[in-house]
Amino acid sequence: MIPENEKMTEIDRDEGFLAVHEDVVKRVLDTQPADEYLYELADIFKVFGDSTRIKILFALFESELCVGDLARLLGLSQSAVSHQLKTLKEAKLVRFRREGKIIFYSLDDDHVRTILSMGMEHVEE
Repeated sequence: MIPENEKMTEIDRDEGFLAVHEDVVKRVLDTQPADEYLYELADIFKVFGDSTRIKILFALFESELCVGDLARLLGLSQSAVSHQLKTLKEAKLVRFRREGKIIFYSLDDDHVRTILSMGMEHVEE
């Protein structure tokens, strides 16, 4: 006989599985962030899913740079770099400042540095 806290619900029967540890499932569900928050988090990670954007972020990890500098470093057109910087700005991963006609880009904050550092640590394991 299945204990009361482990009985299959109608959804479980329809899906063909049994959640064996209902108390754990309930606790985890209670701590899950709202879907909207998780969608935003997924969008940030999608931005990290492009190798060109990662190269830009790592270049900016070392120094503040303008579009021309980034284009030269990466062997890309200024237009291609600008397109990627727009995506990075929208994701709040880079910021910019203007000095005369030149716009300099840098990582937005230490959170971005931490994410990049932790990602590299994970890759190196």
